[in-house]
Amino acid sequence: MTTATDLLPASRGGTGTKTGGRRFGAFRFFGGQSNSGGEGAAKRVQFSSPFLPYLFLAPQLAIIFIFFYWPSVQAIQSSFYLEDPFGFGSTFVGMTNYTDVLKSGEYLGIARFTAVFTALVTFFALSIGLLLAVKADGVIRGNAAYKTLLIWVYAIAPPVAGLIGMMFFDQHIGPIVELARWFGWDIKVGLNYFDTAFSMVVVSVWKQIPYNFIFFLSGLQGIPVSVREAAAIDCRSGFRRFWTVILPLLAPTAFFLLIINVTYALFDTFGVIDVMVKDKAANNPITLVYKVYMDGFRGNDLGGSSAQSVILMLIVFVLTIFQFRFIERRVHYN
Repeated sequence: MTTATDLLPASRGGTGTKTGGRRFGAFRFFGGQSNSGGEGAAKRVQFSSPFLPYLFLAPQLAIIFIFFYWPSVQAIQSSFYLEDPFGFGSTFVGMTNYTDVLKSGEYLGIARFTAVFTALVTFFALSIGLLLAVKADGVIRGNAAYKTLLIWVYAIAPPVAGLIGMMFFDQHIGPIVELARWFGWDIKVGLNYFDTAFSMVVVSVWKQIPYNFIFFLSGLQGIPVSVREAAAIDCRSGFRRFWTVILPLLAPTAFFLLIINVTYALFDTFGVIDVMVKDKAANNPITLVYKVYMDGFRGNDLGGSSAQSVILMLIVFVLTIFQFRFIERRVHYN
């Protein structure tokens, strides 16, 4: 016979503590203790050993140290030396590598292109991703197929995306090249500086749109229906409702995606650029990350490429501080 105590929630005691035991069994297995006397107390977990939490963090901390901090320290150290490419020795040169890089007209030109490239990729990837998310949020029939077609591109690796981009801009079979010829524009990727830059931006934006689409769509679906109905009553203009109500509610998501997209344009587009300008980098636009690769692995200038990587690391550090110090102030999380 079922009694009243059998119907009590597991976190409130009674016979339901059997379920509570299963819930917190993992913590007990690792030496943790839980209090099932109330809902608030059930969320607090105490470990029998003060070193146990650090043991759980050890694998992640080891990965961060091995693949981030250690290479960063090695790059900073190498930037002050003129190293033999075959590893037979190194000579301390102080700040010479940094002064050579900053006085190089080629490096400054690549830095300007990187800034423009990052701004364009970030702006168009965020704008198109938001536009598609708004349209997908309003689709009723066939919404699953529509969303799938927009998301599947994200599963493509950057080198593969660059290869597909080369097919799009191929001189003989490229559909984008054929379309441009209708308007009198003869696109020559790999031969013309502007055409190559245009193709790099298009492919990089195309690769990043699905990522932004996923997060923007999740943010839109998280907005309460009551808020949208109240906005529809107060304002008849759909654009004004979006600008004054929907977009501010998406500000936390947009701020997160802004940081992700800037990082993507600076670093993760390496695979796209490598495929599209491979063996032709001298006559085509490249970014600062690809410049580090060119000088270090092809030019065997390990000290100069290390100095460039340190400069790029400082640029990202300053940019991150600027984003969190000035842009995040306009973001409201409540």
